[in-house]
Amino acid sequence: MDYKPIKTYRQLAVKHLDDFVYGIAPNPVEAKNGMVIGGGIVYPEINMTLPPMKIQPDTISEVYKQYTEMIQGILKRAKELYSPGIIVEVELLPETTRVPEWGIEINKILLENMKEYQEKYGLKSLLRCTPNDIREMVRPSLMRSGQLLESMLTIFRTCAEMGADILSIESTGGKELHDEALISCDIRKAVFALGVLGVRDMRFLWSKIVEIANETGAIAGGDTACGFANTALALAEQGMIPRVFAAVDRVACVPRSLAAFEMGAVGPDKDCGYEGPYIKAITGAPISMEGKTAACAHLSAIGNIAACVCDCWSNESVQNIRLLSAPAPVVYTEQLIYDCRLMNEAAADGHNYALKMRDWLAKSDDKFDPQAYVLRPDIVLEISQQLVEEKSAFEATRKAAALAVEVIKRGINKGELFIPPREEKWLDIISAQLDTIPDDEEEFWYELQKELDLTKWKPEEYGLAVD
Repeated sequence: MDYKPIKTYRQLAVKHLDDFVYGIAPNPVEAKNGMVIGGGIVYPEINMTLPPMKIQPDTISEVYKQYTEMIQGILKRAKELYSPGIIVEVELLPETTRVPEWGIEINKILLENMKEYQEKYGLKSLLRCTPNDIREMVRPSLMRSGQLLESMLTIFRTCAEMGADILSIESTGGKELHDEALISCDIRKAVFALGVLGVRDMRFLWSKIVEIANETGAIAGGDTACGFANTALALAEQGMIPRVFAAVDRVACVPRSLAAFEMGAVGPDKDCGYEGPYIKAITGAPISMEGKTAACAHLSAIGNIAACVCDCWSNESVQNIRLLSAPAPVVYTEQLIYDCRLMNEAAADGHNYALKMRDWLAKSDDKFDPQAYVLRPDIVLEISQQLVEEKSAFEATRKAAALAVEVIKRGINKGELFIPPREEKWLDIISAQLDTIPDDEEEFWYELQKELDLTKWKPEEYGLAVD
């Protein structure tokens, strides 16, 4: 079955640079408790996880205790710091997704504590439920059927019925091939993995998630390129692949992440999708972003610029370990709240001050790394305008990669971007690879079959026939 988009984007929702700023989205999202994301306030979004420990039947009570301690500490600190509201994301681990009752109980614990704080203290909060995409735990993976998929969908539905506000996931369709593309810095395979496999899987999976959201009154948030461009980001930070390749890969992820919105997602998009600014520009949906506050999970060169147009400000995921002051989730809650206070205070003094803050955030990062440069608000709008003119997600993916190369080269020539000379040659290599990609998706698939090991993944799980 071919899953067709229910919505297409042929023009930008954000047309002018002066309208592209943090805290304000053309299509804000209002939750049942009255919190409006993208309506003028940047909200902190705390993301926490367990310390290193075994998750099994004889330890699950300790798992529940850990989540109870985390949420109580987070809410207490948010109340003490007068946060106008807070979003709590629980990224369930593979074990707590594979056994749905464990993941459901964790969500229940969080929701009960969040409800108590709203009733007692007036602290508004939203819960983002993010099951793990456990389909990839078995290779070659079954993407459209099987118990692993059913476990994920069970958690989505049950937790939404219990009151989880936002549904999100870091889906992995196409990751089998994208991982191979990163190892060899093969942009051709990356484009196919993202623009064909990834998009097809996103359309399938998000048709299910949106259906659940519509039937339960939950909000279909969004997906991320965490398993794709974030992997590239991490490899580039370790010096294992060129930073320019990671930057190009990031922009090439945009049509894939956009597929969730084409199927009915409304935002806020998920934090670890650094391609979020493109999604906001195209769809007008609010986005959650992470940057310097994600250093607990990974290092990056995009600590400030990631906040330029955010509507929620997050920390990726921090383990429940004790620091000198308090448990790490409490510490990061405080840091997020202070970051949001500063952005909101600048905006409260007038739109021009918000724009000035946005530009400072951008200029502090944009010249030092191509991954930051392609997130500069004006460049995001420039590239996004050309992407919405493409007829298909495949063509848009190829175009996105080509445009990223183009703007990076231009930035170097204008003296706006500094990269090591050894990296510059990769721009020509990537460009030459892109030139070999045919215009037709089916023709591209026919060509690639000769190069791929089809025992590692199942083309039929993506609706592809093998010639």
